[in-house]
Amino acid sequence: MDRLLNVMTLLSLGLIVLVLMSVRRSHIRVEYSVSWLGAATALLVLSRSRALLEWLAVLLGLGYGPLALVMLALCVFLVVFYRFSVVISGLKDANIALTQRVAILEFQLRALHEGQ
Repeated sequence: MDRLLNVMTLLSLGLIVLVLMSVRRSHIRVEYSVSWLGAATALLVLSRSRALLEWLAVLLGLGYGPLALVMLALCVFLVVFYRFSVVISGLKDANIALTQRVAILEFQLRALHEGQ
C-alpha cells in the first residue's frame, strides 16, 4: 500500500512540475494548465492523506484505499480529457467557419477584379 501511494505522490509531483515548466515555456496555455494542476493536486492530497483516502474508499464501497485513489485518478483524467475534447471540437468548428468566410472573401475579391 505504501509503495503505491508513494508512486502516486511522485507521479502527481512530476505532473505538477511538468505542467508548470510547460506554462513557463509557453507550450501550454494557462487556462488549460489549471485542469491538469487541479487533477495533480487532488491526487497529491489523496495520496498523502490516508484518512481521507480510507473515507473515500468506504464512501465508494471499496475495501482497499489505494484502489479508490486509482479509480478517482482515472475519473479525474477522464473529465480532463472530456473537457479538452469539447475545446478541440469548438476550435474545429471555428476553423471551419473561418475557412468558409475566407473562401467567400476570396470569391468576392476575385469578382471585383474581374469586374474592372
